[in-house]
Amino acid sequence: MKRAIISDIHSNLEGLHAVLEDIENQGVTEIYCLGDIIGYGPNPRECIDLIIKCDACLLGNHDQGALFDPEGFNSGAERAIFWTREQLEDPKENAKENARRWDFLGELPRNRKEDGLMYVHGSPRNPLNEYVFPEDIYNQRKMEKLFGLVEKTCFQGHTHVPGVFTEGLRFYPPEEMDSKYKLGEEKVMVNVGSVGQPRDGDPRACYVILTEETLQYQRVEYDRETTIQKIYDIAELDNFLGDRLLAGR
Repeated sequence: MKRAIISDIHSNLEGLHAVLEDIENQGVTEIYCLGDIIGYGPNPRECIDLIIKCDACLLGNHDQGALFDPEGFNSGAERAIFWTREQLEDPKENAKENARRWDFLGELPRNRKEDGLMYVHGSPRNPLNEYVFPEDIYNQRKMEKLFGLVEKTCFQGHTHVPGVFTEGLRFYPPEEMDSKYKLGEEKVMVNVGSVGQPRDGDPRACYVILTEETLQYQRVEYDRETTIQKIYDIAELDNFLGDRLLAGR
């Protein structure tokens, strides 16, 4: 098995293209997506069309926000969701393609379990909306409850901050483990980072390659300037959503 696990594309087509090209070069046999295909960015239709081809995909909170009424989002994120919805309903687009994209989003599951592995967008407890941040290792009660729901390994996104949480209440960002982690007996929760909007101070797209025994974090350069300019050119998308791509914050 050599599986790529990606998350949080957020309608960033340039980032997604670069990651898919890198995945192809790595000899990966499967691609799993942990959700938030859309939201924030300028190319929702194109990103959905690429993610449809993945071997498995989950529902993210921004995906759900486009399907239903967005709740709990800041004003910029909410405006982006309403704009995204307009793009997916654009009458100038092919009606059949519009329906195909909506059907795909509407059928996405909230979690996936196989062979002791769990895949979610948010957390094992709340697959859609719960954040698990690095500082949560100091919240023993929360972490014990989360790990109580994990059989072996849980893969998640949502925070856009990559790294490995251990049941022993440690957090290892990729740079502290030379971007590799050997899976063992200890339960772990693995945040795979973000393809389209990294927030760990590294603006490169991020994803994980899983083999039988190891995790490998991949960082991929992409044409950020093109994505940023697209965001600037769309009045409904806050310029901040482009600015943050430069700093990875």
